Amino acid sequence: MSLQMLRRGSTLLTAVFVLFWLFAVSGDIAGLAGVLGPVPVAAQANPAQPFDEQPQQAPAARKDTDDHGPHPLHEIDDAMIRLPLAALLGAALALRPKRRGTPPRSAPVVQTQIILAVVGAVIMLVVGSSLARAFGIVGAANLIRYRSKIEDPKDAGVMLCALAVGLAAGVGLYALAVFSTVFLVAALWVIESFEPEGTKQFDLKIKAGEQTDELRPQIETILRRHNLKFEIRTMSDEEVCYDVEVPMEVKTDRITNAILKLDPEGHASVDWVDKKKKTK
Repeated sequence: MSLQMLRRGSTLLTAVFVLFWLFAVSGDIAGLAGVLGPVPVAAQANPAQPFDEQPQQAPAARKDTDDHGPHPLHEIDDAMIRLPLAALLGAALALRPKRRGTPPRSAPVVQTQIILAVVGAVIMLVVGSSLARAFGIVGAANLIRYRSKIEDPKDAGVMLCALAVGLAAGVGLYALAVFSTVFLVAALWVIESFEPEGTKQFDLKIKAGEQTDELRPQIETILRRHNLKFEIRTMSDEEVCYDVEVPMEVKTDRITNAILKLDPEGHASVDWVDKKKKTK
């Protein structure tokens, strides 16, 4: 008896499911309600629309979903916050406290780290959420083939700055390109103001005959007067040789004339040998 009841119950459930599916496909929910009995008031008050009717479309969302208005210069508002913040954070990383025993940091490397932080911010402002711009930046970076030797790593950072500004101008973000250029120029001017003066390395050979040893204190006084860093390399009775570090703005002719005046007989000779090494 129980087995027959289960079979009848399963048959009834199958029939109800088939009826529900047929009325749902046809869109006649009200007819289904008439067969199955009363339905909730909410379902009767809002019958489903037929499939051939187009549902009412929601009003178009604003394209500009950020906090700024739709004016064309709103990217400047972002750049005025993000670029200085990037420079500040880059400076915090580059100028972090140095641990004892670690080698001294090079000034050009520190400056380049700050510049790269700003470059990254400018590139992200240019890219935004555009996948096409991101691929464009990758393609433009792959086109760079600069084979010349770059002595100052800061120059490589400036090259990336030029790339970022060019990308901004290329995608039509003219205000962002101009502001980024002005900001980068100002940032470079500030960080380069802390850069030590450039110098040249020379081998200074002085021959004054037998008076060379007597004139050596006066020669070194002249070198100190011109703010030159020097170190004796070799010394003999008739010749003395120095390793000299000369600032870029100092002319060696004046130093040569001052040394030659120490020998009134005119037997002295001064020879500057450039080491072809420039340090900063």
